[in-house]
Amino acid sequence: MVPTHPILLEILVLALGFGLLVLETFWDRADRRVLGWIAVTGIGAIFLASWAWGPGAAPGPDVHGWGAFYTTDFLALFFKRFALLTTLVVLVLAIEFLPAMGRVLEPARPQAGFGEFISLPVILCAGLMWMASSADFIMVFVSLELVTICFYILVSFLRRSGASLEAGTKYLILGALSTGFLVYGITWIYGVTGQTTLAGIGQAAANPNLSQPHLLFGILLVGIALGFKVAAVPFQFWVPDVYQGAPTPVTALLSVGSKGLGFLVLIRVLEAFRPNPGLYAKLLAGIAVLAGATLLYGNLAALPQNNLKRLLGYSSIAHAGYLLIGVTCAAGAAIGFYLAAYLFMTLLAFLVLIIVANATGSDEISAFNGLAARSPFLALAMLISMVALAGLPFTAGFIGKFLIFAAAIEGGHWVLVALGALGVACGFYYYLKVVRAMYWNPAAPGTAAIAVSSSARITLGLLIAAILVFGVWPTPILSLLQ
Repeated sequence: MVPTHPILLEILVLALGFGLLVLETFWDRADRRVLGWIAVTGIGAIFLASWAWGPGAAPGPDVHGWGAFYTTDFLALFFKRFALLTTLVVLVLAIEFLPAMGRVLEPARPQAGFGEFISLPVILCAGLMWMASSADFIMVFVSLELVTICFYILVSFLRRSGASLEAGTKYLILGALSTGFLVYGITWIYGVTGQTTLAGIGQAAANPNLSQPHLLFGILLVGIALGFKVAAVPFQFWVPDVYQGAPTPVTALLSVGSKGLGFLVLIRVLEAFRPNPGLYAKLLAGIAVLAGATLLYGNLAALPQNNLKRLLGYSSIAHAGYLLIGVTCAAGAAIGFYLAAYLFMTLLAFLVLIIVANATGSDEISAFNGLAARSPFLALAMLISMVALAGLPFTAGFIGKFLIFAAAIEGGHWVLVALGALGVACGFYYYLKVVRAMYWNPAAPGTAAIAVSSSARITLGLLIAAILVFGVWPTPILSLLQ
């Protein structure tokens, strides 16, 4: 018998996360990588179970009780699956990262703490899934805090590493600051509208007698908090240091999972004000300015980078700019496809980075010198990731950018199209620096070949296939968004 309510998915994810913590307690000296594969299997099973449900109706302004807080529309289900798939691949990254983690934390006990490191992304996944279904600011706040608290721990997990502790401190301080903006903004919006549900706020916003300056101030505060989550300029200053200092699987989860669900919340908040056309137009104009600034800063700041994690951090800011163009054009399907493509491209890059860093002890671009000779398969995987992120045709990255630009052209946002084209040109330069290192720069003398585990090889192959298949056949993803 199929369960009747999809909130069971989040309950199962939470049960899996807490179950892993209990297992860690009694695991003694056994190989803790088994815990990782239990987590991978559990998340994979829940991902498959998510297809037992179809989208439900979005909650209306007069809905009361649980239905006013929790929605199961097509966007909610799509992003629940997005969170599950992201977590699934990040868990594989965590298993590959275990040797590096052991060298930093406790060389005498190289697997110490791995159970907690595996269980936290699973618990965090439940928060991301609740964010996907949030139809009320209270629900948004609670789910966002669950995600943020898990990230506070994960970013600084390598406590013997100064870079990780610095990244954790910066993320903690700025995350707490963004939470303050969010709560204060919600308070202002509630004070003006008397509502916390997004549908109720939309109904109240349509009232012409509403105090628009006070409402705009509340929206501005909420926008600052969400700008921090999606790394939009000028709220992006935490990204490079946190991305570089955090454990690489955590960086991948920050880059993909947190950003994706942050954009969904942003879309839902903006849609709540659509019943007031004048206010809605002002909000979209503000988003357009943020999109242009984010595109310019992210792409130009990425040009001189020599550390691959920092480069991917600035690249993440640039991709936030492209996504903000989609938000400006209210192109929900284009945003959803772009995020799906970004998931495959970015996680592929981070998995190759973990494998190479394990072998070389460095995440500088120079560590990839001569990779084509040391490991042709890894070099091919990184090549596909880089050209897809740059937007080369016949990759999912190209289709994502095409859909965003098409929406911008249709909406007459020619300045954003021009800035986006400039960003693409910059992207080809800094992404192809990695390709040049792999195929043109010679490896250091005495550099050994790099071994790739079977699980990593399978994951790499699946991510490569997704990038190439959806680059010529985007229909399966787009059909989930309509």
